[in-house]
Amino acid sequence: MVLIVDSGATKSDWIALNEKGEQLFVTQTLGLSPEVLTKEVIEDRLANNFELSKNKEQVRQLYFYGAGCGTDRMKTFLKAIFKDFFPNAKAEVREDTYAAIYSTTKIGRQGIVCILGTGSNCSYYDGHQLIQKVTSLGYIPMDDGSGNFFGRKLIRDYYFHKMPQDLGMKFAKEYDLDADVIKDHLYKQPNPNTYLATFARFIIENKEHPYCKGVIEKGLQQFVNNYIMQYELATKVPVSFVGSIAHFLRDELTACMERNDLILGVIRRRPIEGLVEFHRETI
Repeated sequence: MVLIVDSGATKSDWIALNEKGEQLFVTQTLGLSPEVLTKEVIEDRLANNFELSKNKEQVRQLYFYGAGCGTDRMKTFLKAIFKDFFPNAKAEVREDTYAAIYSTTKIGRQGIVCILGTGSNCSYYDGHQLIQKVTSLGYIPMDDGSGNFFGRKLIRDYYFHKMPQDLGMKFAKEYDLDADVIKDHLYKQPNPNTYLATFARFIIENKEHPYCKGVIEKGLQQFVNNYIMQYELATKVPVSFVGSIAHFLRDELTACMERNDLILGVIRRRPIEGLVEFHRETI
């Protein structure tokens, strides 16, 4: 059995294939980002999934693409956990950028591939190798244009009284904005980046409001300026996107690309389908 996993900060999509490349099952767990979760939390999330627990001894190969897996330390950390949970499996761990690349760009073709979901990232693919200009420092100083970026912006503007009154009243009705609740989630609970990203739903649902339009436009432009434009070939090769923010803000993202003379490639909400096709060719 082969397991293919695309793991973001919020959730992880798992697909199991047999030796013929036929699908055996599909399942989900919560996100397994090693940067923000302890060994115990990750182990619990694996153990609490029925399909994974039932089939863990049948797994022979695990391809894991995850947020926060860009360093050797994080890869080693996850591999040790997978070795214990899937005792007969050989595990390969790569950062989620590779999942985005394999699901949007053909081997041998050049392109820039971006992640716009709970977090954000951007890489250049020369047809064979991934090249990154920006080293991620995590969700606090970076992640421009992401779900947690927009969530942080909404909370700040609400508390700094920069959100229009009509929208602020609506915002307060939909979320618990008590300061103690927010601080508890940010500083005491796991996955503060995921918590911040939950507020992004509000800006998507109200994206026609002038305030939200402005925030979205500035956030996407900031991502273009700080990430995409780092590459000399930015305006010469297709720029593809994966992630929920890219999916739900497709129109706004398309307009932003046009304003910057960028070539829009593929937009996928989830890269897992493309990943399966990629790996079927190697089974």
